[in-house]
Amino acid sequence: MQPLSDRSNPLITAFPAELARDAKAVLAVMPDSRLQPHASFSVAVEGQQVLIPERLYNDEPPTDAVESLSSRQLQLLHCLYSRHCDGMVRQRHLEKIVGVTDPWVIPFVVRLVGEYVLEILVVICNELRDLTTPGARGHLAYGQFLVDNPAFFARTQRRVVSYWSCYHRGTYTSFQGYPGCILLDLLRSAASDRAGHPWPNLAPAGVRVDGHC
Repeated sequence: MQPLSDRSNPLITAFPAELARDAKAVLAVMPDSRLQPHASFSVAVEGQQVLIPERLYNDEPPTDAVESLSSRQLQLLHCLYSRHCDGMVRQRHLEKIVGVTDPWVIPFVVRLVGEYVLEILVVICNELRDLTTPGARGHLAYGQFLVDNPAFFARTQRRVVSYWSCYHRGTYTSFQGYPGCILLDLLRSAASDRAGHPWPNLAPAGVRVDGHC
């Protein structure tokens, strides 16, 4: 099992400081990995910078160990395993948190928007439809996160376009119908309302999203 550690641990720094005790409890049930988490990305969560691993390689913990975790600790575990090197593991844990609007969860979901697994994009697209509804909890939470992290969102938009062009153009000949494109439209809607002005659209010129998966 992972040793308890301080804020230097790359899996503890994935969350705001006030969640360090819960993050340590999660690490205590995670099997050891021969590989360290691969790289990281930095985002602001309620004014704190967190460093989230791009990939982790730990096996999933046994069921009996997970049963000892609180609901908040389970949430953090699902966040971490949404960064797993196995796409099926990422999707399985994403499905446990994609409807959650706690601010430390949102960067894990948005990061998956900028990846290549189509099934994961569809899961997120189906869950985040209320981002176009002003005042909805998700609309407010995602909008604030994106406004606080404009460079991260710009990079995410470019990744979506790039992965569509490289891997999914055969299935979605138009970027307009691609689930990643629709997700960007939903996210831009939330960011625009929160910012009070239209958010930059980095999709290919001339493409209009119709809002349907």
